[in-house]
Amino acid sequence: MAETKPLVLDIDGTFLRTDMLLECFWGGLGKSPMAVIGASLRYLNRPAVLKRRLAEIADIRTDLLPVNDEVKALSERSLKEGRSVYFASASDQSLVERLARDHGLKEASLASDGEHNLKGAAKAEALVKAHGENGFDYAGDARADLPVWRHAENAIVVGNPRGVEKTLAAAGKTVVAYTGGWRWAALLRALRPHQWVKNVLLLLPMIAAHQFDLATLALVLLGMAAFSAAASSIYIINDLLDLEADRLHPTKCRRPFASGAVPIRVGMAAFAVLLVTAVSLGAALGPAFLGVIAIYILTSLAYSLKLKRMRWIDIATLASLYTLRVVAGAAAGQVAVSSFMLIFVFPVFLALGCVKRLTELTLATSDERLPGRGYGRADRSDLLNVAALGTFGALLIFFLYSFSDQAVRLYPTQWLLWVALIPLAIWLIRMVWLGYRGRQDYDPIVFAMRDKTGIGILMITLSLMFYAAGLWQRWFGF
Repeated sequence: MAETKPLVLDIDGTFLRTDMLLECFWGGLGKSPMAVIGASLRYLNRPAVLKRRLAEIADIRTDLLPVNDEVKALSERSLKEGRSVYFASASDQSLVERLARDHGLKEASLASDGEHNLKGAAKAEALVKAHGENGFDYAGDARADLPVWRHAENAIVVGNPRGVEKTLAAAGKTVVAYTGGWRWAALLRALRPHQWVKNVLLLLPMIAAHQFDLATLALVLLGMAAFSAAASSIYIINDLLDLEADRLHPTKCRRPFASGAVPIRVGMAAFAVLLVTAVSLGAALGPAFLGVIAIYILTSLAYSLKLKRMRWIDIATLASLYTLRVVAGAAAGQVAVSSFMLIFVFPVFLALGCVKRLTELTLATSDERLPGRGYGRADRSDLLNVAALGTFGALLIFFLYSFSDQAVRLYPTQWLLWVALIPLAIWLIRMVWLGYRGRQDYDPIVFAMRDKTGIGILMITLSLMFYAAGLWQRWFGF
């Protein structure tokens, strides 16, 4: 390459492993959703104005945006060799200038200015005017950069956009390829399939009602699939809204969208597909289940947009979302669910919500409030107290349930239900204690499904309940 000629770098998908317009959209949506929606509708046909407005609303931290290490190394190497390096991007000028300062680029950058959108032919025209025909080398990542590459001396292509290298080679351009793009495995990780284990909660009404036929099980399994799709769609939205907070987190910074391993636009497409899948399966299971999953999705969206940043309300919302899974299991399998059961599971999940926050605070590396949350380490004692109240409430409700008409009918040996309270209490207290000591991961339900000791304690509880119901005698003759 001609060392005397400047190296011009595109930003979105080239220097950065993300798109600054979409970063602003999601960052702004988390801060002021109505302002972002209003600006997007008003300026949809005026991209330069839209970019400026979203940049003002979101005010994202450009120093946290994930970079393409190879392109970053190329720019640093070129600077050391005394070569001029600068950005030419369709992103808004204010963000481009800040990004340039973050990475030590002192040359004036070219960018959209709030009136003119510097993309494709407009960018090519500006660069030819500044440096002449073939007077610069250009790094880009999309077919929209073809007009620029045609006027560059050398083409640096990032991520192998379809057909670009062949087109440039046919035009006689020297092409250097750099890695980019994304992998399906990274997208699958963004769906958090390990979290689907939480949907076993849909089985609880079927188990509690002792309705173990295959037809009911098949319907509940279909409901679990619908909730898995719905949950994954919400995880994507949650991650997109939490990009900045995740990048400040010691482990969440490695999540696919925060790290740039998966582009934001791919996440948005995956969200749409998963949402349609969840609603379609919900409709197939009937209006009751569809209504529950709709409430779950809307509540989850409200949690992602606002409620998770509100102290105590976030924990109550988490408990409600877990409880909705139990309601969904009853709706999917058409099983009658006791009001005692719903009143019992809510304080259990309230306690586990506190455990989630206790774990995060214990594992935090500083005394500052959790990024994107309203809690600091000073709140650990209050969270512990609420978790204790939830535990006590759940055990009390279980005890009162043992005197209900349904319990008398389903569990003839009543005193064994009282015995089952002992391992249940041990499990709940142990979960709270492990969270307080920071000996869990960041989701207590997922931890519980992997915790062999805890599973053993729960199996003892369930076995005692089955014996009280006479199920062991019926199944095995003892």
